[in-house]
Amino acid sequence: MRCVTYAGETVITTDDVAASLVELTAAVAKEGQAEAVSIPIVTDAKKVAQAELVIGVGNDVLSAPVEWNEEEPDFAAAADDLRRHRLFPRPHLRAVESQPDEGDDEPIDWDFDQPTQA
Repeated sequence: MRCVTYAGETVITTDDVAASLVELTAAVAKEGQAEAVSIPIVTDAKKVAQAELVIGVGNDVLSAPVEWNEEEPDFAAAADDLRRHRLFPRPHLRAVESQPDEGDDEPIDWDFDQPTQA
């Protein structure tokens, strides 16, 4: 579990939500924008609730580990929602030329101008 500090307030959420929130906050700020998001938290009374935050430019988010002896709630769906945000960093795909298999005798010669026969 992680303690997330935002605007002088502290909330507790799961590791995956906190990590996704920090990464998304940085990505939104990098674009010079701000976005409103909602994350699940655990209150002082050990109840699940929602916290609304504005992330991005000018909004600092700090995530730190917290000692937690209770059962950890399943907030995986919320972490997935944050990772699906349009600005969440995605791994970059790069084109790689495939290596020919040793068993290939000759390359396939496709002629796209010729109609196919059925």
